[in-house]
Amino acid sequence: MLKNGTRLRSQVCDTQVIVVRSADELDDLRAGGAPMIPVGEDGDPSLSVDENHSGGSLMGKRYVTSGGAEVLVTKAGKGALSVGTTALELKEAKPLPASD
Repeated sequence: MLKNGTRLRSQVCDTQVIVVRSADELDDLRAGGAPMIPVGEDGDPSLSVDENHSGGSLMGKRYVTSGGAEVLVTKAGKGALSVGTTALELKEAKPLPASD
């Protein structure tokens, strides 16, 4: 299982993330359809972005899984984030309370 604070990068695009809230399901975290690897490791140069997972990721945004895991994008890329084939959802900001 990945630990909170783990930095990962895509093998097929520029996407990089930091794990904010870990869960077992993040062991299959992917960007562009290819498994993400720790920053600094060599990737597989034969991989490319899967057209079904090419929606991109937004820098500075948090993405969550249905199981409660959360990652923060530190570098945007062409590949969409997913766990296996299930896309991660963009975490919406909580509205601030209204002041009168």
